[in-house]
Amino acid sequence: MQIINEIIEIATDNQIKIYNITPLIEKILVKTSIQNGQVLLFSRHTTTALAINEYEERLLEDLKVYLKKLAPPSEKYLHNDLHLRPNIPPDEPMNAHSHLMAMTLSTSEIIPLINGKLGLGTWQSVLFFELDGPRLRTLSIQICGQ
Repeated sequence: MQIINEIIEIATDNQIKIYNITPLIEKILVKTSIQNGQVLLFSRHTTTALAINEYEERLLEDLKVYLKKLAPPSEKYLHNDLHLRPNIPPDEPMNAHSHLMAMTLSTSEIIPLINGKLGLGTWQSVLFFELDGPRLRTLSIQICGQ
């Protein structure tokens, strides 16, 4: 069995933004000889997330509204009491809502690799959620198989 590790970098925009990263993953797959196995994706940040779902503009807007209802940015959160937290940098944002949104979603996804292609369904895409941007973000991708 082969194991290949890669890092994907994404320069993100403001606040909640959802990216279809399926093409980025497919570009990496083309460069490997692994045909069958699994692709593991892992978000390396506490205010980003991953999901597999349909990449459709109106659904993406619904997702943003849904997440903001679950964790409204205007709500009072203890994490945002910056003056009470030790060892924080001077540019620390008030982003408790972003952490809560990320915990509602997921930090990883595993996708089957079948004949060199992602084993996604017809309407499925790999979605990356920026919940506290803009920032330079990194994702780990591990391809395992033969």
